Amino acid sequence: MKLKQLEGLLGTLQQFAHPKVELEQYPTGPHIASRLLYTAENTFGDISGKVVADFGCGCGTLGLASALLGAEQVIGIDIDPQSLEIASINAADMELDIDFIWCDVNKLRWRDDVVDTVVMNPPFGTRKKGSDMEFLAKALKVASQAVYSLHKTTTRDYIKRTAIRDCNARSADILCELRFDVPQIYKFHKKKEVNIAVDLWRFVPYPTQESADS
Repeated sequence: MKLKQLEGLLGTLQQFAHPKVELEQYPTGPHIASRLLYTAENTFGDISGKVVADFGCGCGTLGLASALLGAEQVIGIDIDPQSLEIASINAADMELDIDFIWCDVNKLRWRDDVVDTVVMNPPFGTRKKGSDMEFLAKALKVASQAVYSLHKTTTRDYIKRTAIRDCNARSADILCELRFDVPQIYKFHKKKEVNIAVDLWRFVPYPTQESADS
Protein backbone atom coordinates (compact mmCIF):
# COMPACT_ATOMS: atom_id res chain seq x y z
CA MET A 1 0.00 0.00 0.00
CA LYS A 2 1.32 3.42 -0.96
CA LEU A 3 1.72 6.18 1.62
CA LYS A 4 -0.93 8.46 0.11
CA GLN A 5 -3.42 5.61 -0.08
CA LEU A 6 -2.86 4.81 3.59
CA GLU A 7 -3.24 8.47 4.56
CA GLY A 8 -6.46 8.72 2.56
CA LEU A 9 -8.01 5.70 4.27
CA LEU A 10 -7.09 6.99 7.72
CA GLY A 11 -8.68 10.33 6.87
CA THR A 12 -12.11 8.65 6.76
CA LEU A 13 -12.03 7.50 10.39
CA GLN A 14 -14.35 8.84 13.07
CA GLN A 15 -12.60 10.73 15.87
CA PHE A 16 -13.44 11.71 19.46
CA ALA A 17 -16.98 13.03 19.84
CA HIS A 18 -16.34 14.29 23.38
CA PRO A 19 -12.58 14.23 24.09
CA LYS A 20 -11.48 14.06 27.72
CA VAL A 21 -8.86 16.61 28.68
CA GLU A 22 -7.74 14.64 31.72
CA LEU A 23 -6.67 11.85 29.35
CA GLU A 24 -5.07 14.32 26.94
CA GLN A 25 -7.19 12.98 24.12
CA TYR A 26 -6.14 14.47 20.80
CA PRO A 27 -6.83 12.80 17.46
CA THR A 28 -3.81 11.32 15.73
CA GLY A 29 -4.18 12.87 12.28
CA PRO A 30 -3.91 10.79 9.10
CA HIS A 31 -0.75 12.59 7.94
CA ILE A 32 1.29 11.81 11.03
CA ALA A 33 -0.22 8.35 11.61
CA SER A 34 0.42 7.18 8.05
CA ARG A 35 4.05 8.27 8.21
CA LEU A 36 4.62 6.57 11.54
CA LEU A 37 3.32 3.21 10.32
CA TYR A 38 4.71 3.47 6.80
CA THR A 39 8.18 4.07 8.21
CA ALA A 40 7.84 1.25 10.72
CA GLU A 41 6.93 -1.20 7.95
CA ASN A 42 8.91 -0.07 4.92
CA THR A 43 12.14 0.88 6.67
CA PHE A 44 12.25 -1.69 9.49
CA GLY A 45 9.73 -4.43 8.67
CA ASP A 46 8.12 -4.11 12.10
CA ILE A 47 4.43 -4.36 11.09
CA SER A 48 3.58 -6.93 8.41
CA GLY A 49 3.18 -10.40 9.88
CA LYS A 50 3.73 -9.07 13.42
CA VAL A 51 1.62 -8.84 16.54
CA VAL A 52 1.14 -5.11 17.05
CA ALA A 53 -0.27 -3.37 20.13
CA ASP A 54 -1.64 0.18 19.98
CA PHE A 55 -1.22 1.65 23.47
CA GLY A 56 -3.81 4.29 24.35
CA CYS A 57 -5.44 3.53 21.03
CA GLY A 58 -8.18 6.15 21.27
CA CYS A 59 -10.29 5.87 18.14
CA GLY A 60 -7.98 3.25 16.70
CA THR A 61 -6.00 5.15 14.06
CA LEU A 62 -2.57 3.60 14.61
CA GLY A 63 -3.94 0.11 15.14
CA LEU A 64 -6.07 0.27 12.02
CA ALA A 65 -3.10 1.53 10.03
CA SER A 66 -1.13 -1.46 11.30
CA ALA A 67 -3.86 -3.82 10.12
CA LEU A 68 -3.94 -2.15 6.70
CA LEU A 69 -0.20 -2.74 6.40
CA GLY A 70 -0.55 -6.45 7.04
CA ALA A 71 -0.10 -6.98 10.78
CA GLU A 72 -0.88 -10.56 11.79
CA GLN A 73 -2.80 -9.38 14.87
CA VAL A 74 -3.59 -5.93 16.23
CA ILE A 75 -4.52 -5.25 19.84
CA GLY A 76 -5.85 -1.82 20.82
CA ILE A 77 -5.76 -0.89 24.51
CA ASP A 78 -7.43 2.14 26.06
CA ILE A 79 -8.78 3.19 29.43
CA ASP A 80 -11.74 5.06 27.88
CA PRO A 81 -14.72 2.88 26.84
CA GLN A 82 -16.26 5.62 24.69
CA SER A 83 -13.11 5.79 22.59
CA LEU A 84 -13.11 2.03 22.18
CA GLU A 85 -16.69 2.17 20.92
CA ILE A 86 -15.60 4.57 18.17
CA ALA A 87 -12.54 2.45 17.41
CA SER A 88 -14.75 -0.63 17.06
CA ILE A 89 -17.02 1.21 14.64
CA ASN A 90 -14.01 2.34 12.62
CA ALA A 91 -12.71 -1.23 12.46
CA ALA A 92 -16.11 -2.56 11.37
CA ASP A 93 -16.46 0.13 8.71
CA MET A 94 -13.06 -0.84 7.26
CA GLU A 95 -13.80 -4.57 7.66
CA LEU A 96 -10.68 -5.05 9.77
CA ASP A 97 -10.35 -7.53 12.64
CA ILE A 98 -8.92 -5.73 15.70
CA ASP A 99 -8.90 -6.94 19.30
CA PHE A 100 -9.80 -4.12 21.67
CA ILE A 101 -9.12 -4.24 25.41
CA TRP A 102 -10.59 -1.85 27.98
CA CYS A 103 -7.67 -1.42 30.35
CA ASP A 104 -5.14 1.00 31.78
CA VAL A 105 -1.94 0.10 29.88
CA ASN A 106 0.04 0.44 33.10
CA LYS A 107 -1.95 -2.44 34.59
CA LEU A 108 -1.27 -4.91 31.78
CA ARG A 109 0.10 -8.21 33.06
CA TRP A 110 1.19 -9.74 29.78
CA ARG A 111 3.93 -12.33 29.71
CA ASP A 112 7.04 -11.76 27.63
CA ASP A 113 6.94 -12.09 23.83
CA VAL A 114 3.18 -11.65 23.45
CA VAL A 115 3.70 -8.54 21.30
CA ASP A 116 6.31 -7.82 18.64
CA THR A 117 5.75 -4.10 18.13
CA VAL A 118 4.06 -1.35 20.12
CA VAL A 119 2.83 1.80 18.37
CA MET A 120 1.49 4.74 20.34
CA ASN A 121 0.71 8.40 20.57
CA PRO A 122 0.92 8.65 24.38
CA PRO A 123 -0.16 11.59 26.55
CA PHE A 124 2.47 14.32 26.38
CA GLY A 125 2.46 14.54 30.18
CA THR A 126 1.09 18.09 30.35
CA ARG A 127 -1.92 17.16 32.51
CA LYS A 128 -0.29 14.35 34.48
CA LYS A 129 3.45 14.75 34.75
CA GLY A 130 5.33 11.63 33.78
CA SER A 131 2.46 9.88 32.01
CA ASP A 132 4.41 9.84 28.73
CA MET A 133 7.27 7.93 30.35
CA GLU A 134 4.88 5.55 32.11
CA PHE A 135 3.55 4.56 28.69
CA LEU A 136 7.06 4.18 27.29
CA ALA A 137 8.33 2.11 30.21
CA LYS A 138 5.40 -0.31 29.90
CA ALA A 139 5.75 -0.50 26.11
CA LEU A 140 9.41 -1.43 26.41
CA LYS A 141 8.51 -4.20 28.84
CA VAL A 142 5.85 -5.57 26.48
CA ALA A 143 7.41 -5.24 23.01
CA SER A 144 9.94 -7.85 21.94
CA GLN A 145 10.99 -6.03 18.77
CA ALA A 146 10.37 -2.27 18.75
CA VAL A 147 8.33 0.63 20.09
CA TYR A 148 7.25 3.55 17.90
CA SER A 149 6.12 6.64 19.79
CA LEU A 150 5.49 10.37 19.38
CA HIS A 151 6.91 12.86 21.90
CA LYS A 152 7.28 16.63 22.00
CA THR A 153 10.49 17.80 20.39
CA THR A 154 11.09 20.07 23.38
CA THR A 155 11.48 16.94 25.56
CA ARG A 156 13.99 15.27 23.21
CA ASP A 157 17.00 15.14 25.54
CA TYR A 158 14.92 14.01 28.50
CA ILE A 159 13.20 11.28 26.50
CA LYS A 160 16.44 9.74 25.26
CA ARG A 161 18.17 9.94 28.65
CA THR A 162 15.25 8.44 30.54
CA ALA A 163 14.50 5.75 27.97
CA ILE A 164 18.05 4.43 28.13
CA ARG A 165 18.58 4.88 31.85
CA ASP A 166 15.21 3.90 33.31
CA CYS A 167 12.99 2.23 30.71
CA ASN A 168 14.94 -0.77 29.38
CA ALA A 169 15.69 0.78 25.97
CA ARG A 170 18.73 -0.70 24.25
CA SER A 171 18.53 2.08 21.66
CA ALA A 172 16.46 5.25 21.19
CA ASP A 173 16.51 6.88 17.78
CA ILE A 174 14.62 9.82 16.30
CA LEU A 175 13.41 8.90 12.83
CA CYS A 176 12.03 12.31 11.90
CA GLU A 177 10.47 15.50 13.25
CA LEU A 178 6.80 16.02 12.42
CA ARG A 179 4.12 18.64 13.00
CA PHE A 180 1.25 17.52 15.21
CA ASP A 181 -1.92 19.47 14.41
CA VAL A 182 -3.87 20.17 17.61
CA PRO A 183 -7.41 21.37 16.79
CA GLN A 184 -9.45 23.68 19.00
CA ILE A 185 -11.34 21.00 20.93
CA TYR A 186 -11.10 22.17 24.55
CA LYS A 187 -12.45 25.35 26.14
CA PHE A 188 -9.02 26.59 27.15
CA HIS A 189 -7.79 26.52 23.54
CA LYS A 190 -7.52 30.09 22.26
CA LYS A 191 -6.53 29.34 18.66
CA LYS A 192 -8.41 27.40 16.00
CA GLU A 193 -5.40 25.14 15.48
CA VAL A 194 -1.88 24.83 16.86
CA ASN A 195 1.03 22.93 15.34
CA ILE A 196 3.32 21.23 17.84
CA ALA A 197 6.73 19.88 16.86
CA VAL A 198 6.96 16.19 17.73
CA ASP A 199 9.63 13.55 17.24
CA LEU A 200 8.88 10.11 15.88
CA TRP A 201 11.00 7.73 17.94
CA ARG A 202 11.96 4.10 17.45
CA PHE A 203 12.97 2.38 20.66
CA VAL A 204 14.44 -1.11 20.77
CA PRO A 205 14.12 -3.00 24.07
CA TYR A 206 16.72 -5.21 25.63
CA PRO A 207 15.74 -8.85 25.07
CA THR A 208 14.34 -10.70 28.03
CA GLN A 209 16.55 -13.44 29.44
CA GLU A 210 14.08 -16.03 28.17
CA SER A 211 14.33 -14.64 24.62
CA ALA A 212 18.10 -14.34 24.81
CA ASP A 213 18.42 -17.99 25.85
CA SER A 214 16.13 -19.36 23.17
